[in-house]
Amino acid sequence: MHSRPYVCPGCSSSHGAVENINQVIRDQGVELNPTTLVSEEIPKKDFKGNLVIAPPSALGSAWTKKFTPFSDGIASGWMMIRGARRRRSADRGFVLSDHADWEGLNTAIRETGAERVYATHGYSAIFSRWLNERGIEAAEVKTQFEGELQEINESKAEEGQES
Repeated sequence: MHSRPYVCPGCSSSHGAVENINQVIRDQGVELNPTTLVSEEIPKKDFKGNLVIAPPSALGSAWTKKFTPFSDGIASGWMMIRGARRRRSADRGFVLSDHADWEGLNTAIRETGAERVYATHGYSAIFSRWLNERGIEAAEVKTQFEGELQEINESKAEEGQES
């Protein structure tokens, strides 16, 4: 008798990329809530009512469309900026970032005793200047991940239009 993988109604399910990261975290001894891997073996209708966690690259893909109808949400620190959810056409926006915040960055630098810091994205020029003014050698490093600059510029333009 062949049994199909079970999907817990109302539980969290995840895209393969997310589930792989979950497994690495679990292997490190961190207890995470159980999740179900979204796979071809399970009909998409079985995921109805579940929270399905996927990377941004899945949004608008054939993978996502198999869940139609659905409501989408984006978890990002950029959801703090007015209009970010609307610009991304998301149904919901949640302010949650995988990046350290200003205080967290300063605390990490102070507690590690770092003498040299390379800021790679976000407000890297401002942060580098802040550190240099406090005697910590810092430099901005340009990376290919400059998507947040679009959010910053769009937000500034929107604020200028409303003033």
